Amino acid sequence: MRLLVTGGAGFIGSNFIRWLLERHKDLSVVNLDALTYAGCRENLADLEGDARYTFVLGDIQDAELVGRLVDQVDGVVNFAAESHVDRSIEDPDVFLRTNILGLRVLLDAVRARAVAGRPLRILQVSTDEVYGDLGEGGGFFTEETPLAPSSPYSASKASGDHLVAAWRRTFGVDAVLTRCSNNYGPYQFPEKLIPLMIWKASRHEELPVYGQGLNVRDWLYVEDHAEALWTVFTRAASGAVYNIGGMNEWRNIDIVRLILQELDRPESLIRYVKDRPGHDLRYAIDASRLERELGWRPRVEFSQGLKRTVRWYMDNPAWVQALRDRVEGK
Repeated sequence: MRLLVTGGAGFIGSNFIRWLLERHKDLSVVNLDALTYAGCRENLADLEGDARYTFVLGDIQDAELVGRLVDQVDGVVNFAAESHVDRSIEDPDVFLRTNILGLRVLLDAVRARAVAGRPLRILQVSTDEVYGDLGEGGGFFTEETPLAPSSPYSASKASGDHLVAAWRRTFGVDAVLTRCSNNYGPYQFPEKLIPLMIWKASRHEELPVYGQGLNVRDWLYVEDHAEALWTVFTRAASGAVYNIGGMNEWRNIDIVRLILQELDRPESLIRYVKDRPGHDLRYAIDASRLERELGWRPRVEFSQGLKRTVRWYMDNPAWVQALRDRVEGK
């Protein structure tokens, strides 16, 4: 199989490609990435000499390029997306263009293959944020939970989910869709909670925590996500939607405290800052359908995964500094 992975230079995409090539020696990957601020070609630099791995610099909004690449592969996994909520509040436009219009280009290329009698599958990687906010009432997101996005980012991803469903129903595109909880692990862009706190704590800097840090998220180690995605791509029925979660809820403030303990730093470094607009209080995923129907469940226990993650960032300060410098224009 030859697979097109879009957005493969980002955090989850690069971990997925690495996981895939390590475990499936008969598989090759074409990685299409525009290398925006969160895309880092260096994430997969050690694979550049591997004949099974090809990097292509380009944007999923480029219909000619996307059509040519889709014509050469046996399946598509789409990670290409703008994904940071704060950035979507500051400038929604780029999120709408990539996460909606770019996905439409990709779906049309897959549709063209089907029309030509050479159908292939596309997996759209979405997020639990499309469901909105569980609030304080308890419960979990299931695949039947209505979409109720709160931010421009989550609204753009929810729009993409609807496009996937419509292209399948109207045009017969073979598509499957996943919605995952918060990921953590190596190569995550250092503006996200866990890598940002590791970076700042390692430098004895103040750790900014929104509100009182009471927002709750379900955390999943990125390699477990990679395995779940491959399970869905290869085994799910066309049109299937699966939630992917770690069954592992933590308040933000407790995550921050764990990181401080791991790095032997004082809690006096915590600084509470004004909460962001529309900040959802709690996300929690019910991933029981995926376990029940396809047999997947997370393997990495959170304390072990967090230790691995902290150690990776401490061992790779140059990688973190290079990304931060690039964003800050240094």
